[in-house]
Amino acid sequence: MPTLVMKFGGTPEAMAQSVQIVQKAAAAWQRLVVVTSALSGITDLLLGTASQAAAGDTRSIDPAAAQIQVRHEQMLEALVPNIEARRPVLAEIRQLTGHFGSLCQAMAVLGEASPRALDAVASLGERLAVRVLAAGLQAAGTPAQAVEASRLIITDDHYQSAHPNFEATGLATRSTLNPLLLDGCIPVVTGFMGATPDGIITTLGRGGSDYTAAILGAALPADEVWIWTDVNGVMTADPRLVPEARTIDELSYREVAELAYFGAKVLHPLTIRPVIEAGIGLKVLNTFNPDHPGTRIVADRAQQNEKVIQAVTMIKDLRLVTVEGRGMLGVPGVAARTFGAIASTHTSVPLISQASSEQSICFAVPSASAAQVVSAVQAEFSHELQRRDIDRVWASEEVVIISVVGAGMIHTPGVAGRVFSMLGSNRFNVIAIAQGSSEVSISFIVDSKDGKQAVQALHSLI
Repeated sequence: MPTLVMKFGGTPEAMAQSVQIVQKAAAAWQRLVVVTSALSGITDLLLGTASQAAAGDTRSIDPAAAQIQVRHEQMLEALVPNIEARRPVLAEIRQLTGHFGSLCQAMAVLGEASPRALDAVASLGERLAVRVLAAGLQAAGTPAQAVEASRLIITDDHYQSAHPNFEATGLATRSTLNPLLLDGCIPVVTGFMGATPDGIITTLGRGGSDYTAAILGAALPADEVWIWTDVNGVMTADPRLVPEARTIDELSYREVAELAYFGAKVLHPLTIRPVIEAGIGLKVLNTFNPDHPGTRIVADRAQQNEKVIQAVTMIKDLRLVTVEGRGMLGVPGVAARTFGAIASTHTSVPLISQASSEQSICFAVPSASAAQVVSAVQAEFSHELQRRDIDRVWASEEVVIISVVGAGMIHTPGVAGRVFSMLGSNRFNVIAIAQGSSEVSISFIVDSKDGKQAVQALHSLI
């Protein structure tokens, strides 16, 4: 039976619009599953209040709980006019916000916020949102039931960034959702969260609601997964940087993966994996312009020479760390030890570049982690620094990574020449360059002050 999974964002306006979109989709699809994020700002408020409580400041607990309760009650009132229909949901909202207060008080007593406790707190935003959206659908005459993904997505105990067990998740998802779908009921599922085999709540990392939709789509399996956002699909650039940016009609999986990794905010990078493996159709659509066709993601697409470059992205707030020294020449294990030291700080490295002379290796890290990374690498090479085999380990001023993405770049001569000619003609200095063997993207680092203008210049090549 045709099956569709749709994921929605969590602004109040989006939730109201979501009800109409779901009603329309329910008329066209025999089986429909909805995934929703928390209301905007709620997750940050939950985690911020918990952190303050763990530090001994309990003054914000009650005001935060009251604010969270009021926002959801107001959203419920807007979606469900009948006060009697609202009563059971109001009771659940008050129970969950009370649970939030209790968790924060416990953190204050203990004087710490463990990753496990923070996952319990962070998941409350989605747990509240599904109840409101399900009630809104029921009030509109569409059978719906709130379902917590802790019953569906089985993960390890790597709290705050848990990894699903796909086999166990498939079994749990089908056994829980299929009976509802057979009864013509729409499950409204919490994004972002899962649970260990023992039922302890975990989260999939920030942005994990997209991942939830893809996991459920693969587990059912669905025919398509639609990600509803606040823009008309995947754009050729961030419209805040490039006002003339436009929607890309079709992208390959590889292109989307590169775009997601290098700063495009439309899709969570992990979303791609289960969708690719299951061969499921994926679309990115605009909640506030539902008639727009958006962007379709396909396994592969025909090369279009006229659009070799599909998009330009930028990652900000980075620093370039360099390890350099003439004693590195021909010495095995320098890169392994460098990245082992970085791994010990739990820092992600989005770009690496090494000179062919082997006398230096540089890599980008988030600005907030740069000092810690430099210290860790210096500690790893303390003996080499003393012997002057390594001259220094240092971090640059703030930089940005700009990536030019397009599957049409594969085996197409002259693309890099066009890119760097454009940068050179606009007098932008390129600090480091990296290109993967897939040839789907070229990435390079420029000074942060040049980032916006460089993106605008390169967008003219699309």
